Amino acid sequence: MDLSNVLWDVLEIVIYSFLGIILMFFGNWLIDLIIPCSFPEEIKKGNQAIGFVSAGVNIGVGLLLKAAISSPSNSVVPEGLAGGIISSIVYFVIGIVFFMLGYLIKRFLDKKQYNINDEIDNGNTAAGIMVAGIFIGLAIVISGVIM
Repeated sequence: MDLSNVLWDVLEIVIYSFLGIILMFFGNWLIDLIIPCSFPEEIKKGNQAIGFVSAGVNIGVGLLLKAAISSPSNSVVPEGLAGGIISSIVYFVIGIVFFMLGYLIKRFLDKKQYNINDEIDNGNTAAGIMVAGIFIGLAIVISGVIM
């Protein structure tokens, strides 16, 4: 076991972990833009629907980053750390765009039955779980394409 390889692996873990944390926070902030209520305020009030939506974003971003990070191991040309970080950010952006698109399509399709924004804002747990499922499902599909 080569100590320099172990140290390099630890450094990559630290870098990708911080990248994941930053992108999860940024992803929540972006999704908060299309759901017209303040995530931090709603979390403080105990709004479980927002908690599920936020969890869906975090799980989805984690799935996307895992696929982006592990995809170079399947490629013929090694990517390197910088390339891996860049591809992770690119796939994050693609994922968040589709999370937002999926949410907006769901909101449009169901607008005659209910307003998903209002349901989430009012703490409807079922609405939050449904939206989390959309985000996680989209992340699974996108990560399948990445890998």
